[in-house]
Amino acid sequence: MRRILVIKLSALGDFVLSLGAMQAIRAHHKGDRITLLTTAPFVELARASGCFDEVWTDQRASIWRADIWLGLRRKLRAAGFDRVYDLQRSGRSGWYFRLAGRPEWVGKVPGCSHRYLPPPGTAPHIVEWEAEQLARAGVGPVAPPDLSFVETDLSRFELPADTALLVPGSAPHRPEKRWPAASYGELAQALAAQDVAPVLIGGPAERREMEAITQACPAARNLCGETSLFDIATLARGARVAIGNDTGPMHLIAAAGCPTLVLFSEASHPTKSRPPWPNVETLREARLSDLSPAAVSAVVERIERPSPSGACADPA
Repeated sequence: MRRILVIKLSALGDFVLSLGAMQAIRAHHKGDRITLLTTAPFVELARASGCFDEVWTDQRASIWRADIWLGLRRKLRAAGFDRVYDLQRSGRSGWYFRLAGRPEWVGKVPGCSHRYLPPPGTAPHIVEWEAEQLARAGVGPVAPPDLSFVETDLSRFELPADTALLVPGSAPHRPEKRWPAASYGELAQALAAQDVAPVLIGGPAERREMEAITQACPAARNLCGETSLFDIATLARGARVAIGNDTGPMHLIAAAGCPTLVLFSEASHPTKSRPPWPNVETLREARLSDLSPAAVSAVVERIERPSPSGACADPA
């Protein structure tokens, strides 16, 4: 039995995109003991995935916390990992290569045993990067993530059968990635007119936007701060469609198999950061305030699932 370490620290979208790589690593190391080093928001999801025998939480200590760094160094070296898969590929995770005593390492840090960097001038999607990174170490193929392990009871929400998920948020420091709440309100009204219940997904950072949408469309269900990652994935399996900004929950929703429309501004590019699955469409405007609800509705009508009754509802 070999001891294997996988490093994936953040963020949500990147973690979901790496699930396929994690599942490929598990399949390759069937008889080995695999540990994941991640951050607190992803511990529960990682444990439920079945990919790991143990999950460690990285405290992401500042450079000044020598006590934490030394503790991590002792822990890494005591574990005696035979191989490390660095799926974070950051300066921080590269530093862990040295803390761990330079074990067999699959990543991009200079001097590691299985180093891969994309050709100069290219910027591959994270899924393509990781597939090639693992192939260099004899691991693969990397398939789309299988989220069948994610399941939760949604009965407490008392939602109707026919729903559409709206995700109006993004990182708080990236407001340019947000389609205006007024536009989401118009879209919610159009969905409600077709007897499709708009369900709003987000956290406290999106509370103002979500409240504005529910004011514009009282039929919308505001689940601000009420949904776990498991809830979001389970909601996505049953939803007719999902529309949202370039943000982490959209990756989880798309990976769960929901027809998904992601809205991009000039702040990010679909080629590099879209959920790369067949059921995903994108729209991009330099300023999202210039993207009309009519343009979004046209794509929604094209990609949405039929209603639970088997046919799309007629507009009111």
